[in-house]
Amino acid sequence: MLTTSTTRVLEPHELDAALAVLNRDPVSNAFVAARVQVAGLDPWRLGGEMWGWYSGGRLESLCYAGANLVPICATPEAVRGFAERARRAGRRCSSIVGPAETTAGLWSLLEPSWGPAREVRARQPLMVTNAVPADIPPDPLVRRVRKDEMDVIMPACVAMFTEEVGVSPLAGDGGLLYQARVAELVTAGRSFARIENGRVVFKAEIGAATPHACQIQGVWVAPEYRGRGLSETGMAAVLRYALGEVAPVVSLYVNDFNTAARAAYRRVGFREVGAFMSVLF
Repeated sequence: MLTTSTTRVLEPHELDAALAVLNRDPVSNAFVAARVQVAGLDPWRLGGEMWGWYSGGRLESLCYAGANLVPICATPEAVRGFAERARRAGRRCSSIVGPAETTAGLWSLLEPSWGPAREVRARQPLMVTNAVPADIPPDPLVRRVRKDEMDVIMPACVAMFTEEVGVSPLAGDGGLLYQARVAELVTAGRSFARIENGRVVFKAEIGAATPHACQIQGVWVAPEYRGRGLSETGMAAVLRYALGEVAPVVSLYVNDFNTAARAAYRRVGFREVGAFMSVLF
C-alpha cells in the first residue's frame, strides 16, 4: 500500500476507484468519464494514460494524459505532482483543458518548459440545462445525420473546427483521426444537422455521454444563415434528443468572448455554473 503522496499511472483493476473520482463532478468530468466507461483504464484503448494522485494510499485526483491533458478533481498538491510528471514525459498533447482554476495552476507550472502556447483561453463559461425550452420550438428539420451523409457533414465539421480552434483538423495526418471521430459520432447517432439542398445549415454533436450528463459540442451555423435564430431552434432540437434519450443534464462550454453564442445558449435555458480553461499548442 502507498503511504506517501505520489502520482502514478492507474492500473486497469483500479477502474472503480477512478470512476468514483470522476463521479464527484459528473458534469465537468463528462468528457473523460465517457471515455473511461467505454474503454476502461488500458492506455491503448483509452487513447492515453490515466494518472492518479494518491495521498496516504487513497486515490484523490486524476489527470488524463492523451491528445489532451485534463486535470480532474485535482488538489493543489495533485496539480504539482501532475505537472512534474508531465515535465518529465515531455509534451505529447495538443491542448490542456479543464476547470479554469486547476488548469491555470497546471499551466503556470508547465509554461516554463512547455511554452509558449499558441493560444490561451483563460475563461470558457461552463453552461448546463436540464430542460427543453418552453418558449423556443425545436427546429423540425434538425435530425440525426445518416451514415451515408459523411461527405455532407464533413465540410461543416472542418469549417467549425477551423473557425473555433484556429487550425485545420486536416493538418498533419490529412484529417484521418478527425474524420474517424466524426464517423464515430454519426454511427452512434449523436451527430445532428439541418441539411438543405445537400448542404449543412446547422449542426451540433453530443460529444460525450454518461448516464449522469452529456456534453454538446461543435455547434455551428453556416455563415450566411447566422442571425436568423437557427442556433436557438437548432439547439432546442438537439436538447430534445439529448434530454429525452441520453442523460438528465446537458452541458457545454463556450469562449467568454463569444457573446452572441452565450446569449443564444441562455435563451435556450442554459445557465453558467463554472468555467473551463484551454491552453492550445
